[in-house]
Amino acid sequence: MASIFQGVGAATALSSSTSFDTKKFQFSTRRSLPERKTSFVVVRSGAKMNSGSNRTDGRADHLVTNAVATKSDNPAASTASKPGHELLLFEALREGLEEEMERDARVCVMGEDVGHYGGSYKVTKGLADKYGDLRVLDTPIAENSFTGMGIGAAMTGLRPIIEGMNMGFLLLAFNQISNNCGMLHYTSGGQFKIPVVIRGPGGVGRQLGAEHSQRLESYFQSIPGIQMVACSTPYNAKGLMKAAIRSDNPVILFEHVLLYNLKERIPDEEYVLSLEEAEMVRPGEHVTILTYSRMRYHVMQAAKTLVNKGYDPEVIDIRSLKPFDLYTIGNSIKKTHRVLIVEECMRTGGIGASLTAAITENFHDYLDAPIVCLSSQDVPTPYAGTLEEWTVVQPPQIVAAVEQLCR
Repeated sequence: MASIFQGVGAATALSSSTSFDTKKFQFSTRRSLPERKTSFVVVRSGAKMNSGSNRTDGRADHLVTNAVATKSDNPAASTASKPGHELLLFEALREGLEEEMERDARVCVMGEDVGHYGGSYKVTKGLADKYGDLRVLDTPIAENSFTGMGIGAAMTGLRPIIEGMNMGFLLLAFNQISNNCGMLHYTSGGQFKIPVVIRGPGGVGRQLGAEHSQRLESYFQSIPGIQMVACSTPYNAKGLMKAAIRSDNPVILFEHVLLYNLKERIPDEEYVLSLEEAEMVRPGEHVTILTYSRMRYHVMQAAKTLVNKGYDPEVIDIRSLKPFDLYTIGNSIKKTHRVLIVEECMRTGGIGASLTAAITENFHDYLDAPIVCLSSQDVPTPYAGTLEEWTVVQPPQIVAAVEQLCR
């Protein structure tokens, strides 16, 4: 079983973005990436084993084969013949949570309707009957209060999972998450650990309205001491859930409301993913496309069109929103020399803006073109379906951006 990263979840230091002249933005010099010193083995899609070196001792020593296809035109063709079992994404989250509750009696769940109702998206269905009302605790509609209760429980040695029902509601608990969850380990001089997981659905759904279509990644990224991950497949949803629960750091797990019914075959054996590692979804040569969560599927849809037009995009699901996996990202940029970032987060102060700054700061000399970032518009998400679509990045925009980058 893979070991999991449990280092300090410090905030990534990022510089501000720089404006570039497209015509003049050409570099001939290439700085070499710093080499990792510790070795690790990673098994990627297609069961190919890659060996390399590790930048931190806490990274996973071994990862189970990922079930997500890379360049295959028909990734579902051989699904039936693969070992394992099929689960929807919300079921994978539940399986990971249940396995950890079985393994460790300190793991508990709290939130609105998480008990006998089973959660608003049924992630906790059946857990109250199995583990009782003390370990699966229904709370009042009081996000600030039960988030503080969960943080306090973590300080005493428990490992709570706090469900916000909808990520937008966690704005009511921002004080607890910022001033207590992220900072208490530091401000107590290391006397307290805060092994808490904060999770819930977010993102633009289907006509859920502005208040229920929040993308809070950009809100939480600046809080010191918080780690953030975003799941996008049943496989990584389960693996990240288990890793987050076992981490001694506070982790926010972002789930997208439109991905809960995705189905995938995952391994029968136990596996745990690294909280700090990106996933290579599709290797390529011409341009690096960095994305996460729901936009992964918009990018892969666009990739089919791009391949038919003669382009070979490399697609990376960054997964770790804080800190960024700059090793995987940097190696890809070193190969392609062009970067497109696709996100559902808002453009101003979003994950894409931070990622742009980090790439500019660390890999400026590798770039042969300015970084392009496609983000949602800085407007409240409209209720009308047609207008809602206009606010979010669509596959044709991704295709156009790659064509512009590769000219």
